[in-house]
Amino acid sequence: MTDKNFFDSVFEVVKLIPESRVTSYGAIAQYLGTKSSSRMVGWAMNSSHTLAEKIPAHRVVNRNGLLTGKAHFGGERMKELLEKEGIAVKNDQIINFKTHFWDPNIELEI
Repeated sequence: MTDKNFFDSVFEVVKLIPESRVTSYGAIAQYLGTKSSSRMVGWAMNSSHTLAEKIPAHRVVNRNGLLTGKAHFGGERMKELLEKEGIAVKNDQIINFKTHFWDPNIELEI
């Protein structure tokens, strides 16, 4: 991944998150070998590229399953997209988060 910038690497991982699954900023950062850069992953998810490139940024939440990036979707759009995929959300938190969690560190070859 040395020939790509960090955001592009993040986007590649996010595109691999299966429908009806979610992951965390930290899990993506760890997969990319930059464990302490979860905030940078969040910035990548909040960039204008996620909409233009059809990146499923709604599938990336914080380590507790909270929809911390929902403000960048406008209103309840993030919650609506997750619920459309069968993921229940209450009070901006994913119900049964561990059941829906997809860990790129386990699911993808490093």
